[in-house]
Amino acid sequence: MYTIHDVKKAVKGNKKAFEKIILAEKHRLYRIAFLYVKNENDAVDIVQDSTYKSLISIGKIKDVNQVSAWLKRITINCAIDFLRRQKKIVPFENGNVDLKEERTIHSEEKIDLYQLLDYLNERDKTVIILKYYEDLTNREIADILQCPEGTVKSSLHRSLKLLKGKIEEDYMNG
Repeated sequence: MYTIHDVKKAVKGNKKAFEKIILAEKHRLYRIAFLYVKNENDAVDIVQDSTYKSLISIGKIKDVNQVSAWLKRITINCAIDFLRRQKKIVPFENGNVDLKEERTIHSEEKIDLYQLLDYLNERDKTVIILKYYEDLTNREIADILQCPEGTVKSSLHRSLKLLKGKIEEDYMNG
């Protein structure tokens, strides 16, 4: 675990203090990245990228008490950037282009929240991950996303309604 003193030292350029912070947060950051990309290697790459970005910009942190939220926000942004780059890659197979973007879930597959996250837009996915996987309050999520708490509440409501509909749809289809 790290202290505010460690954060203040890291802000001043102390690499050992920064390492202590990252070591304490790495599992949470990995879990967030993995929930976005659903691939271990890609999640590790995202955590490495977010660690690098946080290292070069830690001197600019505004609130040393919010370093965990700051790191999560950087990781989320890196994961979203990664997904955007992946969408630009078009795989070729035997000269054919596969443009299928939307993943369909068959009824024989196990449906859970993890799989259903793909149906949400980036902001709603982030809110669900922070709420139900990171167990954060609406206020904490609003701070991380730098938006009003009411936006978080409406995003949660809309997302849960959509996810419920997807679960019911799958149940009805057998």
